[in-house]
Amino acid sequence: MSAIIQEFIENLSPKVAGTLQGTAKLVITDEGSLMLDDAGARVGDDDADVTLIASEQVFRNILSGEQNPAMAFMTGKLKVVGSSTRALKVSDILTS
Repeated sequence: MSAIIQEFIENLSPKVAGTLQGTAKLVITDEGSLMLDDAGARVGDDDADVTLIASEQVFRNILSGEQNPAMAFMTGKLKVVGSSTRALKVSDILTS
């Protein structure tokens, strides 16, 4: 597992644990993917209710509040596969 994936898992686990219904997958371009669910974040590439795909920098900017997730999606920086409603919920958790 890359150090970048490990860092995202450490940062996201406390945010998603107990707050996320269903599953979400973050695919960090050229790095790998992680799964989010009500247990937290972990390495994985399983099927998910929604998949968010972006570069490491876009995800970092979303997490820091520098990038609005909806704007990232509308400008093509963030791709969503699956439920857009679920993607919004995941985005809310990421930016909290």
